[in-house]
Amino acid sequence: MKVLVTGARGQLGTDLMNELAKRGLEGIGVDIDEMDITDAEACRKVISGANVDAVIHCAAYTAVDAAEDNEELCRRINAEGTRNVAAACREAGVTMMYISTDYVFNGQGTRPWEPDDHREPLNVYGQTKYEGELAVEELLAGRYFIVRIAWVFGIAGKNFIKTMLRLGRDHKNVTVVADQVGSPTYTYDLSRLLVDMIQTEHYGRYHATNEGLCSWYEFACEIFRQAGMNDVKVAPVTSAEYPAKATRPFNSRMSKDKLSENGFERLPSWQDALSRFLKEVQ
Repeated sequence: MKVLVTGARGQLGTDLMNELAKRGLEGIGVDIDEMDITDAEACRKVISGANVDAVIHCAAYTAVDAAEDNEELCRRINAEGTRNVAAACREAGVTMMYISTDYVFNGQGTRPWEPDDHREPLNVYGQTKYEGELAVEELLAGRYFIVRIAWVFGIAGKNFIKTMLRLGRDHKNVTVVADQVGSPTYTYDLSRLLVDMIQTEHYGRYHATNEGLCSWYEFACEIFRQAGMNDVKVAPVTSAEYPAKATRPFNSRMSKDKLSENGFERLPSWQDALSRFLKEVQ
């Protein structure tokens, strides 16, 4: 099998390329230099010319707060760019997997979001990712995967764990939001699942995160505990006390039952994932 990965130099793209190689599958990694997704003709040429079986579309504008001030750019990448990739996949007759986000929901309540729940984004980033989902659904008539992920961390790029480790080295007191709940997700684990999925025809919308729930505050406490940085004191604060430009979801709980129903192996606990990640970065 031959798979093209967009955003191949990002956190998830890097691990996906490694996982494909590990399985003896041919991975073609593209980033903005090889295929600018905002250029429809470039997408068509690269995807048709690569003669692939599937495309895993990871490339995205992910600066959530900056998106509030750069709505046009964010939409050009996340919505129009995704539409360009989907159109090229349709023309080439290949399967598309679109990596989306829990931000397509309104973030309220405590019930885990189901893959087919009503979508009601809270911010520009979420809205543009939702528009990307709509483009995929419209153009690919059932031959697609939409996989929503959340709270992602990986060896490549920036993430919450790396930020906490840096803050903990520089400061002995850290404040972290305690009223937003979700599941941290290790791109190494996620990439294994996505490669499993792309080799099947169990199409549709899915949620994929590591197992277990926590708040960002609880996540930070566990990071410092596992890292042996017991001298760092973490203080919980509310979202209102730690304002950000973009509204964040309080509820990022996501149901993964559909993975089990379709025979896919769910990811290990987030605590286990954190332990393995820290061995790589510490």
